[in-house]
Amino acid sequence: MKIYSVGVSMSDQRYLDNDEQDVLIIMTSGPSTRSRCATPFFVGSILAAMDANVNIFFTMEGVLLAKKGVAENLTAMDGGKLIIDFMRDAKSAGVRLVACLPAMPGYEVDPNMDLIDEIDEVVGGGVLADLILSSDKVISF
Repeated sequence: MKIYSVGVSMSDQRYLDNDEQDVLIIMTSGPSTRSRCATPFFVGSILAAMDANVNIFFTMEGVLLAKKGVAENLTAMDGGKLIIDFMRDAKSAGVRLVACLPAMPGYEVDPNMDLIDEIDEVVGGGVLADLILSSDKVISF
C-alpha cells in the first residue's frame, strides 16, 4: 500500500478541474467536540490554496470558536496546535470566517464585545441560506 502525506500521487490525480469553485463549510462543532474543530480550517486552507472561494460559517456551538478566549485555549487533541492557529492559517489562505448572529445569544456571545478579530462578518440565517444555494460544494462539521 502506498501512503501519501500530501495530496495525491501523480498517477492518481482526482481533481483536475481548474475552474474556480465556491465552497461553504458549515461549522456546528465547538468545544464539546474539540476533535472536530481543526479539520474544517485545515481543509478550508487547502481548498483556498486550490483557488476555491471558501466560507466557513459558524453556527450552533460553532459560534463559541468565534468568542474571545475559546479558540485561543482549545486544541483538537492533547498537545496539538491551537484551534486559533488553524483559523489564522485559513484566513491567511483566503478563507472568509462568518458568524451566525441568531446563534450567539444561546451561547452567551455578544457580537459587539466578544468576537475574535479573525471573524470577517456577522450575519443572519438568510445569508446562510443564500450561501448554501450559491455554493458549488457544502460541507458540514
